[in-house]
Amino acid sequence: MAQNFDLVVIGAGPGGYVAAIRAAQLGLKVACIERADLGGICLNWGCIPTKALLRSAEVFHLMERAKDFGLSADKIGYDIDAVVKRSRGIAKQLSGGIGHLFKKNKVTPIMGAATITAPGKISVKTDKGTEEVTAKSIVIATGARARELPGLEPDGKRVWNYRHALVPPHMPKKLLVIGSGAIGIEFASFYNTLGADTTVVEVMDRVLPVEDAEISTFAKKQFVKQGMKIMEKATVKSLDRKADKVIATIESGGKSEQMEFDTVISAVGIVGNVEGFGLENLPAIKVDRTHIVTDEYCRTGVDGIYAIGDVAGAPWLAHKASHEGVMVAELIAGQHPHPIKPNSIAGCTYCNPQVASVGLTEAKAKEEGYEVKVGRFPFIGNGKAIALGEPEGLIKTVFDAKTGELLGAHMVGAEVTELIQGYIVGRTLETTEAELMETVFPHPTLSEMMHEAVLDAYGRAIHF
Repeated sequence: MAQNFDLVVIGAGPGGYVAAIRAAQLGLKVACIERADLGGICLNWGCIPTKALLRSAEVFHLMERAKDFGLSADKIGYDIDAVVKRSRGIAKQLSGGIGHLFKKNKVTPIMGAATITAPGKISVKTDKGTEEVTAKSIVIATGARARELPGLEPDGKRVWNYRHALVPPHMPKKLLVIGSGAIGIEFASFYNTLGADTTVVEVMDRVLPVEDAEISTFAKKQFVKQGMKIMEKATVKSLDRKADKVIATIESGGKSEQMEFDTVISAVGIVGNVEGFGLENLPAIKVDRTHIVTDEYCRTGVDGIYAIGDVAGAPWLAHKASHEGVMVAELIAGQHPHPIKPNSIAGCTYCNPQVASVGLTEAKAKEEGYEVKVGRFPFIGNGKAIALGEPEGLIKTVFDAKTGELLGAHMVGAEVTELIQGYIVGRTLETTEAELMETVFPHPTLSEMMHEAVLDAYGRAIHF
């Protein structure tokens, strides 16, 4: 006999589990189906464990700089197995926490593989057999997986994807990273900091290609200073795999060369998980380039079926997925939430130095016809940054010259992934340069640079 629910969520990642909890808080009877781990890729194999690895690398880097702070540290080293063990332990802890939250909020977890057999009907293959469930509404939150290019497929030995890089079978000595988006550059930063001779190949004309060009240029200089080799407008054409090495054929500037590495990480984007759960039974749901097509409220072409998070397209960010989960849960419960505004969702990259941004780049703003005022403030002009020993960085703001609207903000440097939230709140509240100028920022803090970058856009910067 089928179990009946008001809402069934397929996928327990940062979109799915949040949607399930919020719907339960609003009084709905909710189930969440997950075929692998509660928390999805983000918590178990993405956002959280990578940040744990990067924190270990950051501490190691600071230990190497002990003398700069008047300290001494001898025989500095690391145990890669212990670093990975810490990372996996943190992921396990948080995954278990979601189970607790489900219990607290009376969400029914169903561990198994879901198939939508018809609108409102789902079959679930579990360890105990097949269960049938029905639901008035269904939320698809199946996420995405790493894109694999022909000839560059990971094998887990010498060629890795993000999962292999999180639990490495060996510590790379000479590493090739294919792709310089957030995933690629974070792993490049981690392994380079721990001593790997790291080369990054990017097909576009600059690293971190979605970022403001000025920020990308600044970040590249820091990566090169740290010893990374950056190859832009370059393509990895093939990988010749040996037992103990990989010979990569790389094409750049019309020339082809072969380079030898002991490890390769492929980070060339993601594709949505649109297979294996019954979309073929729902022809009214459209898929475009591996992503389910939705409207601004995440509604698909079938009434009562929604798609959120990575499977519903860009931006591919956990916090976007979670916010969509809340919005959809409230919509299903009869409330009237506001739709998501993609341009007010920040992107954060946790390399060294960190990169964060929200809204339009300077180039994009001009392309859209805005007359802009641009402000900049360097970390070297900030007392807290100098005291922290982190004087390399830049904050950039882009305003509409006519209205004072904050069109975008772009940062590179220490802790900018925390600072960016200030500008996000400003955009959400639709503040102009006037309100931001009148805001009193505490001293000494890194956040003072946000104020100065606003002032600079209008020729009023004090400390630079």
